[in-house]
Amino acid sequence: MKERPAAIPADLELDWRLVSEAREDARAIAREVLDHVREHTTTSMERAVLRLAGIDGVDAEGTPLPNILVEQMGSGLGYGAAYWLFNAIAATGRDPMAVAGAVAEGRIDLTRVPSAPPDRVRELGRAAARAAVAAVDARRREREAFVGRLGNPPSPWLYVIVATGNIYEDVVQARSAARMGADVIAVIRSTGQSLLDYVPYGPTVEGYAGTYATQANFQVMREALDGVSQEVGRYIRQVNYASGLCMPEIAAMGAMERLDMMLNDAMYGILFRDINPRRTLIDQYLSRRISARAGHIINTGEDNYLTTDDAYEAAHTVIASQFINEQFALSAGLRPEQIGLGHAFQMDPEMTDGLLAEIAQAALVRALFPGCPIKFMPPTRYKTGNIFRAHLQDALFNLVGVMTGQGIQLLGMPTEALHTPFVGDRYLAIENARYVMNNARGLGQELALRPGGRIGRRAGEVLERAAGLLGEIRCLGLWEALEQGFFAGVRRDREGGKGREGVVLRESDYFNPFLEALEGDGGNG
Repeated sequence: MKERPAAIPADLELDWRLVSEAREDARAIAREVLDHVREHTTTSMERAVLRLAGIDGVDAEGTPLPNILVEQMGSGLGYGAAYWLFNAIAATGRDPMAVAGAVAEGRIDLTRVPSAPPDRVRELGRAAARAAVAAVDARRREREAFVGRLGNPPSPWLYVIVATGNIYEDVVQARSAARMGADVIAVIRSTGQSLLDYVPYGPTVEGYAGTYATQANFQVMREALDGVSQEVGRYIRQVNYASGLCMPEIAAMGAMERLDMMLNDAMYGILFRDINPRRTLIDQYLSRRISARAGHIINTGEDNYLTTDDAYEAAHTVIASQFINEQFALSAGLRPEQIGLGHAFQMDPEMTDGLLAEIAQAALVRALFPGCPIKFMPPTRYKTGNIFRAHLQDALFNLVGVMTGQGIQLLGMPTEALHTPFVGDRYLAIENARYVMNNARGLGQELALRPGGRIGRRAGEVLERAAGLLGEIRCLGLWEALEQGFFAGVRRDREGGKGREGVVLRESDYFNPFLEALEGDGGNG
């Protein structure tokens, strides 16, 4: 991402001692969770291992092969899917897909294959892991070559969504949006896919309020966006969602198909999809390791806290969660420029001086995480169907985004609360953003905050409350904080929620050569 111009955050008079304390508390919170993560695996994590090993496809009934293999491993999953797969390869001389096919047809039981020499099993697994990482590296270099030829647009990048349910219609709308001026295209997933404990297969043409995330759909959109990138003379980035019960699998698919951004946040799944906290935090670690290697920018979901909680009163919970998410991301090998922390423009428009509070929040986030390409989300909670007021709300949102130096701007739609955007709605949103950002590009460099003024005081108050909250969470632990409803006013039991049965304790000789390879150099090549 291009260097952002100096903007209003530079004028904030923050207590940097408090910032250091908050970051240290967040680091301690993350460490406790990661100790738990490293002792466990999950069914979805092991399915991702199988996908990285080259296993894809479905059986005659449409069940994904990775699911079939993991289910057969049963209680033996604690040794790692890689152990059972590469033991079978060593014993039979077959390749991964041939083994998977034989399992699907009932001709091989992985847990009954005679044990091959352990050194041979590990040798095969590590060779496969090196090949998988090399393939991910090659896709990352493709992106780097595109950006080198075509360059990046100025920030904030203009981010829009397509959500027809039909991947081929999504392509039509994505190309149209790129020609209008969009820089980032996100393909919204079909409603409820995050709760599916398998990844659908093949290109899809039916979905509700979105399009299924499949590897084939990723490939179709990637090819289309590469073509339109050449046409418009700038690299158009592709986004999908690696949250939910298949987080690491979708991250692996995104790495293989050269997606550029992935929404990747366990906290979102815990709070808003009632996914078991232990399950999704374990999944998040591997998925972020994959994204680190692939060069993805991840996006986190703190903006969603403000759709259920009051944006003014709960602003500090967003900041606290961002500090924690930053530490989870760094621990998984992501560089700061890959950590797209999320926040939103959600103050009640009837609130006097709500714009000042929005500026304070945006400037605070930008100041606290200067190396991160912050993702700024548009007003949605207080849109009513009045398209004229909605368009004005979006203009103010765009103004705050450019004057505070945000990195990624998800554009609001004038028809929010009415329907999924039409092409014309998207055109108006892009036109609004381009007009405001072009006319106010240098505004943040020209304005200075009044010392002791309302914006600075508000930012300081939010930081102080966030630091206090982090101190409290450090004492309790994140599991207890989730149970007490510290975020978005939602309570989640560490042993409750969807997918809990997929959490497995690792055996002492657990084998995962893919995770070994991703952890070996900090996750980046």
